[in-house]
Amino acid sequence: MSKNLSITMSVLVVAGAAGLVGNWWGAHHAAGTSAGMETSTAMSASPAAKERKLRFYRNPMGLADTSSTPKKDPMGMDYIAVYEGEEEDSPANAKQLKFSAEKIQKMGVRTEVAALRVLDKTVHAAGRIEPDERRSFTIAPKFEGYVEKLLVNATGQAVARGQLLFEAYSPELVAAQREYAIATQGVRAMAQAGPEAQKSMQQLADASLVRLRNWDVSEEQVKELAASGSSKRTLGFLSPVSGIVTEKKAVQGMRFMPGDALYQVTDLSSVWVMADVAEQDIGAVKTGARATVKINAYPDKTFTAALTTVYPTLNAETRTVPVRLELANPGGLLKPGMFAELELAVGNKARVLTVPVSAVIDSGARQMLLVQLGGAKDGRFEPREVKIGARSENYLEVLSGLREGEPVVTSANFLIDAESNLKAAIAGFGTQGK
Repeated sequence: MSKNLSITMSVLVVAGAAGLVGNWWGAHHAAGTSAGMETSTAMSASPAAKERKLRFYRNPMGLADTSSTPKKDPMGMDYIAVYEGEEEDSPANAKQLKFSAEKIQKMGVRTEVAALRVLDKTVHAAGRIEPDERRSFTIAPKFEGYVEKLLVNATGQAVARGQLLFEAYSPELVAAQREYAIATQGVRAMAQAGPEAQKSMQQLADASLVRLRNWDVSEEQVKELAASGSSKRTLGFLSPVSGIVTEKKAVQGMRFMPGDALYQVTDLSSVWVMADVAEQDIGAVKTGARATVKINAYPDKTFTAALTTVYPTLNAETRTVPVRLELANPGGLLKPGMFAELELAVGNKARVLTVPVSAVIDSGARQMLLVQLGGAKDGRFEPREVKIGARSENYLEVLSGLREGEPVVTSANFLIDAESNLKAAIAGFGTQGK
């Protein structure tokens, strides 16, 4: 029994010693292996760590905005990390867009070189024919009376200067004529009287003459009255101008009071064109400019008018400014109330840097251009913020942000802009997921 126990104890001692030796060897072997792996990993990772050194963070939408620390743009997208060796994402090329030749061909990209041009512009406006206010005359007697005889009795009737319109009877007018006739006869009768008597009679005659003239009695009628020495029962009213009767209130036998407008005669040999110019075009409109006027009634004719007045008021509802042009109308073709279409040539005579209208991407807050870098096969584009000035039908003036000779994208620029923004958005989501 004791012999078997001794054998068992010996076996356990040997097994324990072997286990201790095994553990010591395994630990040292594992440590050596681990140290070797760490050394190997460190050696292999050293170039990668050096290659992936962070330089900065750039805006995910391709804007010229970088940061030394992580941050988000106003849309909540993370800025994209840029490492050393990433040439396309370096500060010099952070705003550039790169597309393959096949992609450019599929999008139908076209370019045009920014060049100096005389920026001509034509302002279009709708207008209407109106009478010239300075050529309208109202016939309004300055005394009370009655329409004795009506000679021009229709609105729209053409009359000549000095033509008799109507004859009026007025007791006051008859008395004034009689007073003047007596005074003139008295002046002749007192030719041999003393100076004081002659002066008094002449003053009476002059006062009677002033009253008649204040009542618009013509010089011919005054001379006839002075020569005949007898008053007339009626007084004729003559047209002060050749034109059209645009208003007639006189009726045969009617009674009128001082100041009643019985006729209005308008000279239509020259008319006004009243037009409304859009607010954004009014800065280029100057007085003295020549305009082409087209009338719907005469599609085969064009008229030339001169801009005389730019009104100092703005219609807040239509955002337009009224302007006035003068237009000759010798044949009487143009009737008040007709609609007119105006083409007003404006613009500077100096040459300015211009690009096509289609080249500008206008977000409302700013204007952008896509400038082609390198050759057509290079496929690199740079978004460029510019300041826009005057504009014509097809071209815009560039005040800053572009140089002469630089090619800009005139078609498919919205596709390029949309795709670049999409790429930036995808890159931003990828950064967020890391």
